[in-house]
Amino acid sequence: MTLKSALFGLISLLIVTGTLAEPKTMQTKTAIFAGGCFWCVEKAFAQLPGVMATEAGYTGGSQPNPTYEQVTSGKTGHAEAVRVTYDPARVSYRQLVDYFWRNIDPTVQNRQFCDVGNQYRTAIFWQSEEERRIVEESVAALKKTGRFPKIFTEIKPATTFYRAEEYHQGFYKANPDRYEVYEQSCQRGGRLKELWR
Repeated sequence: MTLKSALFGLISLLIVTGTLAEPKTMQTKTAIFAGGCFWCVEKAFAQLPGVMATEAGYTGGSQPNPTYEQVTSGKTGHAEAVRVTYDPARVSYRQLVDYFWRNIDPTVQNRQFCDVGNQYRTAIFWQSEEERRIVEESVAALKKTGRFPKIFTEIKPATTFYRAEEYHQGFYKANPDRYEVYEQSCQRGGRLKELWR
């Protein structure tokens, strides 16, 4: 038996026994959240272990293919939102929802921090009945604490998600100085600490 045929036999054995089988492809899911400025929400989720990607975009309105200028006018009905792609083996949808709450102020309507208008409302856009149930349980748990008697965050079925213009994607990374000035001037961090302690 030649060395070549011995190697071929060994590789064939490894493939048959599964030792050299193709790696399993990771199954990912998506979740959609609106929490005011999508730059901030995208940054928050991008840091969470188990999140594979984030996309800034628009959803919840009636106008197809809206532009940033149209959405920020407040006339399209869309909210600035983030679509989160995650690995459910590393982070669950329930954990994403819990994390979302701690990155927004649910006590105000049609605004977040220094951004005002219905395009900056908070919302969770569920994509299945299981997600809807998880979100509703989460809202009930927040109300039960007595700290949030009124929660203005909308709970809605997901509609078309429109990806925002490329210059909005990963804005906090591409424009760190501008982003830091924005975040500090809005006093987002201070308000979140006050809310969630």
